[in-house]
Amino acid sequence: MSNADAAIDPTKSTTTSTLRVRFCETDLMGIVHHATYLVYFETGRVEWLRRRGITYADWTDRGMQVPVATAELQYRAPSRFDDLLAVETTLMKVRSVSLDFRYRILREETLIATGFTRLAVIDASSKLLRISDEVRTSLLRGETAPARA
Repeated sequence: MSNADAAIDPTKSTTTSTLRVRFCETDLMGIVHHATYLVYFETGRVEWLRRRGITYADWTDRGMQVPVATAELQYRAPSRFDDLLAVETTLMKVRSVSLDFRYRILREETLIATGFTRLAVIDASSKLLRISDEVRTSLLRGETAPARA
């Protein structure tokens, strides 16, 4: 099977990171503002990549950019200032020119939000760019770096 057809190993595809809700992320009702969850998804995705030795700066240096092309978000329960949240980020699919991630945000056992993003891989002129075998291998190998404090 070629790298382009490689299956994602579920034991290597999920990273859980934590964050604490900051006061500036809440609305007048003291609840995390709805748009903030997309920022939490990005925080989880950046940490997912970092633990695999990948940074957005590295990709930019290679002429790759990875904007969000699709985002979906479902709210399940509110979160508030100072809550400690776990962001579960899972790589679901690597296509030839895009990546699909699924997210779950939890406060202990309470499911706060779920979601999905598709990232397109493009060059500096916004043309779709094929994911190289080297990058694909990095994405599929699992965590290689420790969690950041």
